[in-house]
Amino acid sequence: MQLADTVSGPGPGDVAPGVRSGAGARAGARRGVGPRAGGPAVLGTLGVAGFALTWELVAWAEVVNPAYLPRFSTTAARLVTELGEPRFWSALGDTVVTWALGLGIAVVAAVVAGAVIGLVPFLRRATHSTVEFLRPIPSVAIIPLAVLVAGLSREAALVIVVYAPFWQVFIQVLYGVGDVDTVADDTARSFGLGRLQRLRHVVLPTALPYVITGFRLAASIALVLTITAELVIGNPGIGRQIDVYRSAPDAPGLYALVLVTGLLGLLVNLVTRLVERRVLHWHPSVRREGVA
Repeated sequence: MQLADTVSGPGPGDVAPGVRSGAGARAGARRGVGPRAGGPAVLGTLGVAGFALTWELVAWAEVVNPAYLPRFSTTAARLVTELGEPRFWSALGDTVVTWALGLGIAVVAAVVAGAVIGLVPFLRRATHSTVEFLRPIPSVAIIPLAVLVAGLSREAALVIVVYAPFWQVFIQVLYGVGDVDTVADDTARSFGLGRLQRLRHVVLPTALPYVITGFRLAASIALVLTITAELVIGNPGIGRQIDVYRSAPDAPGLYALVLVTGLLGLLVNLVTRLVERRVLHWHPSVRREGVA
């Protein structure tokens, strides 16, 4: 996936759980894929083993210069060595802090702005063109502006990390608010529920699956942009350490940290899916996944 694709807003497949688990799940069942075709953990382990074996064979055959592509076994051994180095954990901590701060700021700002604009038709119409203009701008395109405003600092990295995830969540909130059943809303009004009560009992349950979907997408994008910002701006973190090993040159160290970024992405995906299941345990899509 190209970076520009990941930072230019949600695509056609970025839908809420209720939509995602419908036709897609039934199509998967007809194709015989999914849990019934084998345990996900077993299939995942086989995929990783196949990737590692392919890497080892390609490096062993020296299809690529060994100075640029070390063997997987060499890289794995280097990764074990890195795990014992304090500088590795310091860099990992900086990356996680920047990612968490950026994601948190983006989610809070997007939920508040999306709820306000989504609930006021005039604001939604007035901001539509502006949103469609700003949303496709890739975060990497604002790196010069961020450095100019905040210098080579974590604040500059946060500007980059917040930008794209904000739009992911913001658009999902607009979709969620727009999906509120007008009959249910009118019924709530007829029973005398105030604005805040309708927001809590009518709008929020409808919009929450969209918000969680936006959060899950934004979490992965924020991690990509955190590593990118560290590589380009030079903030402390895994990205900066990768650039240091590139300059050394130290190919095993570089590939070892690339593996770490992949593992971080996997961990982020697992955690966000866990959050999704916990928060939306009442939602039909999550309940169907549990039954399957």
